[in-house]
Amino acid sequence: MHRSSSGPTADSYAPVRPHAFTKAAPPAKADKRDMVLVPTFADEFDGPAGTPPDPKRWTYDLGGDGWGNNQLEYNTNRVENVALDGKGCLAITARRETYKGNAYTSARIKTEGLFTTQFGRVEARIKLPPGQGIWPAFWMLGDNAAQAGWPGCGEIDIMEYRGQFPRDALGTIHGPGYSGAGGISKTLTLGEGGFDKDFHLFTVDWEPGKIVFSIDGMPYHTLTSEAVTPLGPWVFDDHPFFIILNVAVGGGFVGNPDATTPFPATMLVDYVRVFEKRPKP
Repeated sequence: MHRSSSGPTADSYAPVRPHAFTKAAPPAKADKRDMVLVPTFADEFDGPAGTPPDPKRWTYDLGGDGWGNNQLEYNTNRVENVALDGKGCLAITARRETYKGNAYTSARIKTEGLFTTQFGRVEARIKLPPGQGIWPAFWMLGDNAAQAGWPGCGEIDIMEYRGQFPRDALGTIHGPGYSGAGGISKTLTLGEGGFDKDFHLFTVDWEPGKIVFSIDGMPYHTLTSEAVTPLGPWVFDDHPFFIILNVAVGGGFVGNPDATTPFPATMLVDYVRVFEKRPKP
């Protein structure tokens, strides 16, 4: 995803070098020898159906101005768009309805001002909705966005997905000199099934000078500062990042919904977990 109302549109994203496998690997677990779960950020989304996400962990981006990508939805804080499902998941639901001048509603939640992380592992287990024009994402922005702007703050797209291509998911970074059309991206294509058929685990492992994207424990995209700096500064080592979950509707990257698009379109998030390096004894 792009930062709201800044940066180019996403219409020139191009998935590159598809990496196919026929069966999802078992969900990866952090290596207990050197990684430890951050207890303040292991959200399992347990609670009664219709409960909003934990306000100690999540806040909202509200509005419907297109978010710099020509998106069509108005993002709300209503439980109709974002709430626990009562079965251990968070449901972010895009709906076809007129709301404050927009033809669709959805939600975009974030940890900005509540939680940030730097290095370690960030992961979420997610089931994605199919459909032309549906654009879910699990991503991070630098917490210096207000000062540095976008893409100077850096962006890590742990997972992006276009509902009309349910077997494909992308991992991408954006920074100065490699943003928008030049974002450094790779697609993983499932050999069978689709990301709409079951839950899958989306992960980044992040250390100084290196970011590794994995799906279901399968690394498929590795980026290093040495490889990126010929394009522009590596902006992922000197400040923390906050986490974002959203379901966009329309925009250059996915195109608009059509008559075949099923609504409501719900992204189910089983959990979001953050791990950090275990302190040395």
